[in-house]
Amino acid sequence: MKRGRGGTATHDYKRSGTTNLFAALNVATGEVISECMPQHRHDEFLVFLKKVEGQTPVGLDIHAIVDNYATHKHQNVQAWLARHPRVHLHFTPTSASWLNLVERLFAEVTDKAIRRGVFPSVKALEEAISTYLANRNRQPRPYTWTATVEAILSKVGRAQSALNTVKDSSVPLH
Repeated sequence: MKRGRGGTATHDYKRSGTTNLFAALNVATGEVISECMPQHRHDEFLVFLKKVEGQTPVGLDIHAIVDNYATHKHQNVQAWLARHPRVHLHFTPTSASWLNLVERLFAEVTDKAIRRGVFPSVKALEEAISTYLANRNRQPRPYTWTATVEAILSKVGRAQSALNTVKDSSVPLH
């Protein structure tokens, strides 16, 4: 690789398929419950919610932060949630996935288990992910926010100001 140039795949790289990683991160302990599935539909999401509920001690509520993907809002999911009142879904605002710490976990899995890996099959990919998360769960560690509330609000204010400047200076197309 040349200095300053991003890595690319070689000409003979062959992608052997993909998987969908479902993960629940206990923000207090850093422990992860995970499952790789071939699709990300409401049916798979319900299977995962049932797994999380089954592995969470009775008496504890489950607060899951999820994005606004239609899968999470499907009527079958809503019906299941109505029958399982200890499970609560909280939706992040659009374009605010950074609010969900499980996204940090996904980045870690990508960096440490997937990137630059060669997986001859989806099964091999899933095994790499599962092995990494199992090893991580042996000595789990919670993520900690490093930015202060003030720094985050300041950045949001600068972004809002920049958006308003662009909006005010844009020329309407006719």
